[in-house]
Amino acid sequence: MRVADLVGRALAELGVGHAFGVVGSGNFHVTNALRAGGVPYVAARHEGGAATMADAYTRTSGRVGVLSVHQGCGLTNALTGITEAAKSHTPMLVLAADTGAAAVRSNFRIDQDALARSVGAVAERVHSPESALADVVRAYRTAVEQRRTVVLNLPLDVQAAEVDDAPVPALPSLVPVRPGADAVEALVGLVAGAQRPVFVAGRGARGAGPELRELAAASGALLATSAVAAGLFADDPWSLGISGGFATPLAAELISAADLVVGWGCALNMWTMRHGALIGPDASVVQVDVDPDAIGANRPVHLGVLGDAAATATDVRAALDGTRTGYRTPDVRTAIAERGRWRDEPYDDLTGPGGIDPRTLSIALDDLLPAERTVAVDSGNFMGYPSAYLRVPDEHGYCLTQGFQSIGLGLATAIGAAFARPDRLAVAALGDGGALMSAAELETVARLGLPMVVVVYDDRGYGAEVHHFTGEDHTTVAFPDTDIAAIGRGYGFDAVTVNAPSDLDGVARWVDGPRERPLLVHARIASDGGSWWLAEAFRGH
Repeated sequence: MRVADLVGRALAELGVGHAFGVVGSGNFHVTNALRAGGVPYVAARHEGGAATMADAYTRTSGRVGVLSVHQGCGLTNALTGITEAAKSHTPMLVLAADTGAAAVRSNFRIDQDALARSVGAVAERVHSPESALADVVRAYRTAVEQRRTVVLNLPLDVQAAEVDDAPVPALPSLVPVRPGADAVEALVGLVAGAQRPVFVAGRGARGAGPELRELAAASGALLATSAVAAGLFADDPWSLGISGGFATPLAAELISAADLVVGWGCALNMWTMRHGALIGPDASVVQVDVDPDAIGANRPVHLGVLGDAAATATDVRAALDGTRTGYRTPDVRTAIAERGRWRDEPYDDLTGPGGIDPRTLSIALDDLLPAERTVAVDSGNFMGYPSAYLRVPDEHGYCLTQGFQSIGLGLATAIGAAFARPDRLAVAALGDGGALMSAAELETVARLGLPMVVVVYDDRGYGAEVHHFTGEDHTTVAFPDTDIAAIGRGYGFDAVTVNAPSDLDGVARWVDGPRERPLLVHARIASDGGSWWLAEAFRGH
């Protein structure tokens, strides 16, 4: 067989879940080899979209997603999506064709290893037919075991070379990193002495929900998440929801009054802690993580625990005597029940000639759309509304590809998540800027018949900049009205335009069925004067 065939077969046997890409001459054979091995493949319209699809698929499914791209321009087209995945520590594989050793004057030739490393990805390479299988296994293990985005470069001359078939080695199962006894004892002491403990779970705690809930119940801790782990404690009466810029006023009040904050697989960065404002001056701060470099990276901590979130929570619970009331008082429970969601907060409805209030829109959509949903949110002034108002069933129901803070990734995020959870309705929440930037992938949604709702919060411009640069000339970031619903219909969507709540009847009819085509909701948004989380976000710029 050829090396390209071996690469595809080996990855299929290693267990990659889904592949996304744009096929060119350089990655044609390896992509077909993946398909022949049983790996489903999605043809995107742009490599940038394909990269984010693979990223979102990996985050939502827990299986390794694959991006397949052509040499040179195929890789550079995908670079923003790869950067997002790398910064978010997504265990993803990029199969990048590369020019052969003799093609020194090829227009496709760039230093692909250096390019990968420059954005934080790991550069790997299939060096020869003899090393091909070992090279592939090494790249796969690096992605899975180190939670890294790996760019595996595949030189064309090596891809075309003949190679003997060989069995793919069985990989050892990974044992969760258990914390040391001294660390467990120290954390038990802090938990036992806390009157108002709060647990904040991040991406590294996804999958550890049951263990964290059990420990929180025993220690009297309230539960919260970073944005990327939203939904982890969705049905818990002691959950405060998202901590940080999207936090409700009640969540901010209770977290900032905590005397112990424990971050579980959570970076405790400026977004999650509002530049430190959510940590009281007398609070003890603990960070639990499997990565020693992550502990204390964003702020000083009183205790760092090197360990898996679930394993650490289990060991601490076993060593903790009895149960405590802690923060779980009747008054706090009542407050969470009455004010625990953004929709419980009163507001002046801005709906009028300028469009529908984004809060009114989001509350209505939350009521109309099925509860079993996966919400994918793009970046922009609007993004807090779907993040805060659209409920999700669990941590697999929300996907935020915003480690690199690029707009235009939300639609592709929803596509990847839709393949990871085909049993749920995928909801893409986009601004008009991100929607138009990624519009080509609307065709992918329609072509593949994905059950999806695309909601465009249209404020006719790059809203964050409009509000941030107040009093300045906005002609560079404001745009005339665009009929985005017509664009959706052109790609094969059903579409409705929403200026007021009554216009949402079209959404209700689509939900009732038969949902033969995806739905685009073009919502013309009334100006909010700058969303509530925007001022916090721009403090970091």
